[in-house]
Amino acid sequence: MPEGDKAKPGDPPPSGGAPTPRGPLPRVLKGDQKFELDREAYRKKFYERFYDPAFERVSGELEKVFEVAWEGYHGYRKSPRSLKAGPEFADPEQKLPIEWLETRKKIKEAQARQEDPKSPCRFLVVHGSARTDQSCAGEVSKTYRLTQIAREAIAAAGAGKGGAAAHEIDFLDLSRLTAEYGAVIYPCKACVSTAQPLCHWPCSCYPNHAIGQVNDIMNEVYPRWVAAHGVMILCPVNWYQAPSVLKLMIDRLVCADGGNPDPTTTRGKNPALAKAIELKGWHYPRHLAGRAFSVVVHADAAGAETLRRMLVDWLKDIRMIPAGPFAGLDRYLGYYQPYATSHDDLDRDTAFQQEVRNTALELVERVRQIRSGQYRRPDEGLEDPRKK
Repeated sequence: MPEGDKAKPGDPPPSGGAPTPRGPLPRVLKGDQKFELDREAYRKKFYERFYDPAFERVSGELEKVFEVAWEGYHGYRKSPRSLKAGPEFADPEQKLPIEWLETRKKIKEAQARQEDPKSPCRFLVVHGSARTDQSCAGEVSKTYRLTQIAREAIAAAGAGKGGAAAHEIDFLDLSRLTAEYGAVIYPCKACVSTAQPLCHWPCSCYPNHAIGQVNDIMNEVYPRWVAAHGVMILCPVNWYQAPSVLKLMIDRLVCADGGNPDPTTTRGKNPALAKAIELKGWHYPRHLAGRAFSVVVHADAAGAETLRRMLVDWLKDIRMIPAGPFAGLDRYLGYYQPYATSHDDLDRDTAFQQEVRNTALELVERVRQIRSGQYRRPDEGLEDPRKK
Protein backbone atom coordinates (compact mmCIF):
# COMPACT_ATOMS: atom_id res chain seq x y z
CA MET A 1 0.00 0.00 0.00
CA PRO A 2 1.41 3.45 -0.91
CA GLU A 3 2.87 5.46 1.96
CA GLY A 4 0.35 7.63 3.76
CA ASP A 5 -2.83 5.71 2.91
CA LYS A 6 -3.40 4.77 6.56
CA ALA A 7 -3.33 8.30 8.04
CA LYS A 8 -6.19 8.94 10.47
CA PRO A 9 -7.81 12.19 11.64
CA GLY A 10 -5.77 13.95 14.28
CA ASP A 11 -2.71 11.75 13.84
CA PRO A 12 0.48 13.65 14.60
CA PRO A 13 2.71 14.03 11.56
CA PRO A 14 5.52 11.47 11.47
CA SER A 15 8.17 14.12 12.13
CA GLY A 16 6.25 17.03 13.60
CA GLY A 17 5.86 18.56 10.12
CA ALA A 18 2.69 18.76 8.04
CA PRO A 19 -0.30 18.38 10.38
CA THR A 20 -3.22 16.07 9.73
CA PRO A 21 -6.59 17.90 9.75
CA ARG A 22 -8.60 17.15 12.90
CA GLY A 23 -12.12 15.87 12.80
CA PRO A 24 -13.63 13.40 10.35
CA LEU A 25 -11.90 13.28 6.99
CA PRO A 26 -13.97 13.52 3.78
CA ARG A 27 -15.27 10.31 2.26
CA VAL A 28 -13.03 8.48 -0.22
CA LEU A 29 -15.07 6.22 -2.48
CA LYS A 30 -13.46 2.93 -3.50
CA GLY A 31 -14.34 0.62 -6.39
CA ASP A 32 -13.88 -3.07 -7.07
CA GLN A 33 -11.17 -2.81 -9.73
CA LYS A 34 -8.25 -5.19 -9.26
CA PHE A 35 -5.07 -4.94 -11.33
CA GLU A 36 -2.50 -6.78 -9.22
CA LEU A 37 -0.77 -9.69 -10.95
CA ASP A 38 0.23 -12.96 -9.34
CA ARG A 39 3.77 -14.23 -9.81
CA GLU A 40 3.11 -16.26 -12.94
CA ALA A 41 1.14 -13.51 -14.66
CA TYR A 42 3.90 -11.05 -13.81
CA ARG A 43 6.53 -13.46 -15.13
CA LYS A 44 4.68 -13.75 -18.45
CA LYS A 45 4.52 -9.97 -18.90
CA PHE A 46 8.13 -9.54 -17.80
CA TYR A 47 9.46 -11.98 -20.39
CA GLU A 48 7.32 -10.49 -23.17
CA ARG A 49 9.80 -7.61 -23.11
CA PHE A 50 12.49 -10.06 -24.18
CA TYR A 51 10.69 -11.77 -27.07
CA ASP A 52 13.74 -11.59 -29.34
CA PRO A 53 15.38 -15.08 -29.42
CA ALA A 54 18.74 -13.33 -28.99
CA PHE A 55 17.92 -12.98 -25.30
CA GLU A 56 17.87 -16.76 -24.85
CA ARG A 57 21.63 -16.82 -24.43
CA VAL A 58 21.29 -14.69 -21.27
CA SER A 59 18.25 -16.51 -19.88
CA GLY A 60 19.99 -17.18 -16.57
CA GLU A 61 20.79 -13.52 -16.08
CA LEU A 62 17.23 -12.56 -17.04
CA GLU A 63 15.86 -14.91 -14.41
CA LYS A 64 17.94 -13.12 -11.78
CA VAL A 65 16.64 -9.77 -13.02
CA PHE A 66 13.11 -11.16 -12.91
CA GLU A 67 13.47 -12.09 -9.24
CA VAL A 68 14.60 -8.56 -8.34
CA ALA A 69 11.84 -7.01 -10.46
CA TRP A 70 9.20 -9.26 -8.88
CA GLU A 71 10.39 -8.29 -5.43
CA GLY A 72 10.06 -4.59 -6.31
CA TYR A 73 6.60 -5.15 -7.80
CA HIS A 74 5.29 -7.31 -4.98
CA GLY A 75 6.64 -4.88 -2.37
CA TYR A 76 5.46 -1.88 -4.40
CA ARG A 77 8.76 0.01 -4.49
CA LYS A 78 7.40 2.90 -6.51
CA SER A 79 10.24 5.28 -5.59
CA PRO A 80 13.23 3.20 -4.46
CA ARG A 81 15.54 6.23 -4.18
CA SER A 82 14.42 9.09 -1.98
CA LEU A 83 15.71 11.91 0.22
CA LYS A 84 14.30 13.92 3.11
CA ALA A 85 12.25 16.81 1.79
CA GLY A 86 14.14 19.51 3.64
CA PRO A 87 13.23 22.84 5.28
CA GLU A 88 11.26 24.23 2.32
CA PHE A 89 8.47 21.71 2.91
CA ALA A 90 5.75 21.43 5.53
CA ASP A 91 7.26 18.15 6.71
CA PRO A 92 11.03 18.42 6.27
CA GLU A 93 11.57 14.81 7.39
CA GLN A 94 9.25 13.16 4.89
CA LYS A 95 11.14 11.40 2.13
CA LEU A 96 10.43 12.39 -1.46
CA PRO A 97 11.58 10.70 -4.69
CA ILE A 98 14.94 11.90 -5.93
CA GLU A 99 13.55 12.24 -9.47
CA TRP A 100 10.78 14.56 -8.24
CA LEU A 101 13.19 16.70 -6.24
CA GLU A 102 15.52 17.01 -9.23
CA THR A 103 12.66 18.07 -11.51
CA ARG A 104 11.47 20.60 -8.93
CA LYS A 105 14.98 22.05 -8.81
CA LYS A 106 15.08 22.38 -12.60
CA ILE A 107 11.67 24.08 -12.57
CA LYS A 108 12.82 26.61 -9.99
CA GLU A 109 15.94 27.33 -12.05
CA ALA A 110 13.83 27.70 -15.19
CA GLN A 111 11.45 30.07 -13.41
CA ALA A 112 14.38 32.21 -12.27
CA ARG A 113 15.68 32.45 -15.85
CA GLN A 114 12.21 33.26 -17.14
CA GLU A 115 11.79 36.09 -14.64
CA ASP A 116 15.26 37.56 -15.20
CA PRO A 117 14.67 40.79 -17.17
CA LYS A 118 18.13 40.47 -18.73
CA SER A 119 17.52 36.99 -20.13
CA PRO A 120 16.77 36.55 -23.85
CA CYS A 121 13.17 36.05 -24.94
CA ARG A 122 12.62 32.32 -24.95
CA PHE A 123 10.11 30.59 -27.20
CA LEU A 124 8.94 26.98 -26.94
CA VAL A 125 7.82 25.68 -30.33
CA VAL A 126 5.86 22.43 -30.00
CA HIS A 127 5.61 19.97 -32.86
CA GLY A 128 2.34 18.25 -31.97
CA SER A 129 2.30 15.54 -34.64
CA ALA A 130 3.17 11.89 -34.07
CA ARG A 131 4.32 11.51 -37.66
CA THR A 132 8.01 11.43 -38.54
CA ASP A 133 10.18 9.98 -41.28
CA GLN A 134 12.08 8.18 -38.50
CA SER A 135 9.14 5.82 -37.88
CA CYS A 136 6.69 3.72 -39.90
CA ALA A 137 5.20 6.82 -41.53
CA GLY A 138 8.36 7.08 -43.62
CA GLU A 139 7.87 10.78 -44.37
CA VAL A 140 8.22 14.00 -42.44
CA SER A 141 4.96 15.59 -41.34
CA LYS A 142 3.53 18.78 -42.80
CA THR A 143 3.34 20.04 -39.23
CA TYR A 144 7.10 19.66 -38.91
CA ARG A 145 7.57 21.82 -41.99
CA LEU A 146 5.29 24.45 -40.47
CA THR A 147 7.33 24.44 -37.26
CA GLN A 148 10.40 25.16 -39.37
CA ILE A 149 8.66 28.20 -40.85
CA ALA A 150 7.68 29.40 -37.37
CA ARG A 151 11.17 28.87 -35.95
CA GLU A 152 12.78 30.77 -38.82
CA ALA A 153 10.37 33.67 -38.37
CA ILE A 154 11.04 33.89 -34.62
CA ALA A 155 14.79 33.68 -35.15
CA ALA A 156 14.72 36.36 -37.85
CA ALA A 157 12.71 38.67 -35.60
CA GLY A 158 15.34 38.22 -32.90
CA ALA A 159 18.18 38.85 -35.32
CA GLY A 160 16.53 42.10 -36.32
CA LYS A 161 16.73 43.30 -32.72
CA GLY A 162 20.38 42.79 -31.93
CA GLY A 163 21.71 39.51 -33.23
CA ALA A 164 20.62 35.92 -33.69
CA ALA A 165 21.01 35.18 -29.98
CA ALA A 166 18.37 37.77 -29.08
CA HIS A 167 15.74 35.01 -29.16
CA GLU A 168 16.18 31.53 -27.76
CA ILE A 169 14.08 28.87 -29.47
CA ASP A 170 13.42 25.55 -27.77
CA PHE A 171 11.97 22.96 -30.15
CA LEU A 172 9.85 20.30 -28.44
CA ASP A 173 9.32 17.52 -30.98
CA LEU A 174 6.61 15.19 -29.69
CA SER A 175 7.06 12.84 -32.63
CA ARG A 176 10.02 11.45 -30.66
CA LEU A 177 7.43 9.43 -28.72
CA THR A 178 6.89 7.29 -31.83
CA ALA A 179 10.53 7.01 -32.86
CA GLU A 180 12.91 7.36 -29.90
CA TYR A 181 13.77 4.32 -27.81
CA GLY A 182 12.17 4.46 -24.38
CA ALA A 183 10.63 7.92 -24.77
CA VAL A 184 7.10 7.95 -23.37
CA ILE A 185 4.52 10.19 -21.76
CA TYR A 186 2.26 8.20 -19.45
CA PRO A 187 -1.44 9.06 -19.07
CA CYS A 188 -2.65 11.46 -16.43
CA LYS A 189 -4.31 9.59 -13.54
CA ALA A 190 -6.75 12.46 -12.88
CA CYS A 191 -5.66 12.92 -9.27
CA VAL A 192 -7.05 16.45 -9.45
CA SER A 193 -10.57 15.04 -9.76
CA THR A 194 -10.14 13.41 -6.35
CA ALA A 195 -8.91 16.69 -4.86
CA GLN A 196 -6.80 19.49 -6.26
CA PRO A 197 -3.99 19.22 -3.65
CA LEU A 198 -3.54 15.55 -4.56
CA CYS A 199 -2.22 16.73 -7.94
CA HIS A 200 1.40 17.66 -7.26
CA TRP A 201 3.51 20.20 -9.13
CA PRO A 202 5.45 18.73 -10.81
CA CYS A 203 3.60 15.45 -11.26
CA SER A 204 4.65 12.82 -8.72
CA CYS A 205 2.71 9.91 -10.24
CA TYR A 206 5.67 8.91 -12.38
CA PRO A 207 8.09 7.30 -12.57
CA ASN A 208 6.62 4.26 -10.88
CA HIS A 209 9.44 1.75 -10.71
CA ALA A 210 7.26 -0.90 -9.07
CA ILE A 211 5.16 -1.41 -12.19
CA GLY A 212 7.73 -0.43 -14.80
CA GLN A 213 6.36 3.02 -15.65
CA VAL A 214 9.71 4.65 -16.34
CA ASN A 215 11.37 6.83 -19.02
CA ASP A 216 8.58 9.40 -18.78
CA ILE A 217 9.80 12.57 -20.48
CA MET A 218 7.49 14.97 -18.64
CA ASN A 219 10.19 15.60 -16.04
CA GLU A 220 12.10 17.14 -18.96
CA VAL A 221 9.07 18.90 -20.43
CA TYR A 222 7.92 20.78 -17.31
CA PRO A 223 11.03 22.99 -16.99
CA ARG A 224 10.91 23.78 -20.71
CA TRP A 225 7.38 25.17 -20.40
CA VAL A 226 8.35 27.11 -17.29
CA ALA A 227 11.41 28.65 -18.97
CA ALA A 228 9.39 29.94 -21.94
CA HIS A 229 8.10 33.48 -22.37
CA GLY A 230 6.03 32.37 -25.35
CA VAL A 231 4.70 28.97 -26.47
CA MET A 232 3.63 28.10 -30.01
CA ILE A 233 1.84 24.80 -30.63
CA LEU A 234 1.43 23.46 -34.17
CA CYS A 235 -0.48 20.26 -34.87
CA PRO A 236 -2.74 18.41 -37.28
CA VAL A 237 -6.20 17.03 -36.61
CA ASN A 238 -6.31 13.29 -35.98
CA TRP A 239 -9.86 11.94 -36.08
CA TYR A 240 -11.41 15.27 -34.97
CA GLN A 241 -9.03 15.45 -31.99
CA ALA A 242 -5.51 16.42 -30.98
CA PRO A 243 -2.88 13.80 -31.87
CA SER A 244 -2.36 11.41 -28.97
CA VAL A 245 1.22 12.57 -28.35
CA LEU A 246 0.00 16.14 -27.87
CA LYS A 247 -3.01 15.16 -25.75
CA LEU A 248 -0.80 13.15 -23.41
CA MET A 249 1.34 16.22 -22.75
CA ILE A 250 -1.71 18.44 -22.30
CA ASP A 251 -3.24 16.09 -19.74
CA ARG A 252 0.00 15.85 -17.78
CA LEU A 253 0.23 19.66 -17.68
CA VAL A 254 -2.87 19.75 -15.49
CA CYS A 255 -0.58 20.00 -12.47
CA ALA A 256 0.67 23.35 -13.78
CA ASP A 257 -2.76 24.80 -13.09
CA GLY A 258 -3.51 24.59 -9.39
CA GLY A 259 -1.05 21.80 -8.63
CA ASN A 260 0.28 21.32 -5.10
CA PRO A 261 4.01 22.14 -4.86
CA ASP A 262 4.36 20.36 -1.49
CA PRO A 263 3.61 16.61 -1.51
CA THR A 264 4.35 16.41 2.21
CA THR A 265 1.06 18.19 2.96
CA THR A 266 -0.81 15.20 1.55
CA ARG A 267 1.70 12.64 2.90
CA GLY A 268 2.36 11.53 -0.63
CA LYS A 269 -0.91 10.43 -2.19
CA ASN A 270 -3.39 10.34 0.68
CA PRO A 271 -6.78 11.19 -0.89
CA ALA A 272 -8.61 11.91 2.38
CA LEU A 273 -5.99 14.44 3.48
CA ALA A 274 -6.03 16.08 0.06
CA LYS A 275 -9.82 16.42 0.18
CA ALA A 276 -9.66 18.01 3.62
CA ILE A 277 -7.06 20.54 2.43
CA GLU A 278 -9.13 21.47 -0.61
CA LEU A 279 -12.32 21.92 1.41
CA LYS A 280 -10.47 24.15 3.85
CA GLY A 281 -9.69 26.46 0.92
CA TRP A 282 -7.19 25.89 -1.88
CA HIS A 283 -5.22 28.86 -3.24
CA TYR A 284 -5.01 27.34 -6.73
CA PRO A 285 -1.52 28.40 -7.85
CA ARG A 286 -1.23 28.93 -11.62
CA HIS A 287 2.31 27.93 -12.41
CA LEU A 288 2.32 28.96 -16.11
CA ALA A 289 0.26 32.15 -15.90
CA GLY A 290 1.44 35.19 -17.80
CA ARG A 291 3.20 33.44 -20.66
CA ALA A 292 2.06 34.20 -24.20
CA PHE A 293 0.82 31.58 -26.64
CA SER A 294 -0.23 30.98 -30.22
CA VAL A 295 -1.74 27.92 -31.91
CA VAL A 296 -1.76 26.62 -35.50
CA VAL A 297 -4.04 23.72 -36.44
CA HIS A 298 -4.40 22.21 -39.89
CA ALA A 299 -6.67 19.48 -41.22
CA ASP A 300 -7.56 17.81 -44.51
CA ALA A 301 -11.32 17.38 -44.16
CA ALA A 302 -12.82 18.26 -40.76
CA GLY A 303 -12.14 19.31 -37.19
CA ALA A 304 -9.66 22.18 -37.56
CA GLU A 305 -11.86 24.87 -36.05
CA THR A 306 -12.98 22.65 -33.17
CA LEU A 307 -9.45 21.61 -32.19
CA ARG A 308 -8.14 25.16 -32.51
CA ARG A 309 -10.88 26.38 -30.20
CA MET A 310 -10.18 23.66 -27.63
CA LEU A 311 -6.45 24.38 -27.56
CA VAL A 312 -6.95 28.13 -27.26
CA ASP A 313 -9.55 27.66 -24.51
CA TRP A 314 -7.20 25.35 -22.60
CA LEU A 315 -4.30 27.79 -22.75
CA LYS A 316 -6.50 30.70 -21.72
CA ASP A 317 -7.92 28.64 -18.86
CA ILE A 318 -4.44 28.17 -17.42
CA ARG A 319 -4.06 31.97 -17.62
CA MET A 320 -1.68 32.15 -20.51
CA ILE A 321 -2.07 35.20 -22.78
CA PRO A 322 -3.21 35.00 -26.43
CA ALA A 323 -0.73 36.53 -28.85
CA GLY A 324 -3.56 38.33 -30.63
CA PRO A 325 -6.07 37.79 -33.42
CA PHE A 326 -3.81 35.16 -35.02
CA ALA A 327 -3.19 33.36 -31.74
CA GLY A 328 -5.55 30.65 -32.89
CA LEU A 329 -5.14 29.82 -36.60
CA ASP A 330 -6.98 26.93 -38.24
CA ARG A 331 -6.77 26.06 -41.91
CA TYR A 332 -7.54 23.21 -44.31
CA LEU A 333 -4.65 21.94 -46.36
CA GLY A 334 -5.33 19.77 -49.39
CA TYR A 335 -9.04 19.70 -48.62
CA TYR A 336 -10.33 16.23 -49.54
CA GLN A 337 -7.28 15.71 -51.76
CA PRO A 338 -5.07 12.58 -51.78
CA TYR A 339 -2.75 12.17 -48.82
CA ALA A 340 0.00 11.11 -51.22
CA THR A 341 0.32 14.65 -52.61
CA SER A 342 -0.39 16.63 -49.45
CA HIS A 343 3.14 18.05 -49.29
CA ASP A 344 2.60 19.46 -52.76
CA ASP A 345 -0.54 21.14 -51.44
CA LEU A 346 1.54 22.76 -48.71
CA ASP A 347 4.11 23.91 -51.27
CA ARG A 348 1.37 25.67 -53.24
CA ASP A 349 -0.39 27.24 -50.26
CA THR A 350 1.95 30.17 -49.77
CA ALA A 351 -0.81 32.14 -48.05
CA PHE A 352 -1.00 29.55 -45.27
CA GLN A 353 2.77 29.61 -44.93
CA GLN A 354 2.66 33.38 -44.48
CA GLU A 355 -0.16 33.10 -41.96
CA VAL A 356 2.04 30.78 -39.90
CA ARG A 357 4.83 33.37 -40.05
CA ASN A 358 2.40 36.06 -38.98
CA THR A 359 1.23 33.94 -36.06
CA ALA A 360 4.82 33.44 -34.95
CA LEU A 361 5.65 37.13 -35.30
CA GLU A 362 2.55 38.09 -33.37
CA LEU A 363 3.74 35.85 -30.55
CA VAL A 364 7.12 37.59 -30.63
CA GLU A 365 5.45 40.99 -30.32
CA ARG A 366 3.18 39.90 -27.47
CA VAL A 367 6.18 38.56 -25.55
CA ARG A 368 7.95 41.88 -26.09
CA GLN A 369 4.91 43.77 -24.77
CA ILE A 370 4.62 41.53 -21.70
CA ARG A 371 8.29 41.74 -20.82
CA SER A 372 8.47 45.50 -21.35
CA GLY A 373 5.41 46.12 -19.19
CA GLN A 374 3.40 47.57 -22.08
CA TYR A 375 0.82 44.81 -21.95
CA ARG A 376 -1.78 44.82 -19.20
CA ARG A 377 -4.42 42.16 -18.87
CA PRO A 378 -7.88 43.73 -19.17
CA ASP A 379 -9.07 41.52 -16.28
CA GLU A 380 -6.13 42.43 -14.07
CA GLY A 381 -7.27 43.09 -10.53
CA LEU A 382 -10.62 41.36 -10.95
CA GLU A 383 -11.40 38.54 -8.57
CA ASP A 384 -12.32 35.27 -10.20
CA PRO A 385 -15.47 33.91 -8.50
CA ARG A 386 -14.71 30.42 -9.81
CA LYS A 387 -11.32 29.23 -8.57
CA LYS A 388 -11.05 26.01 -10.55
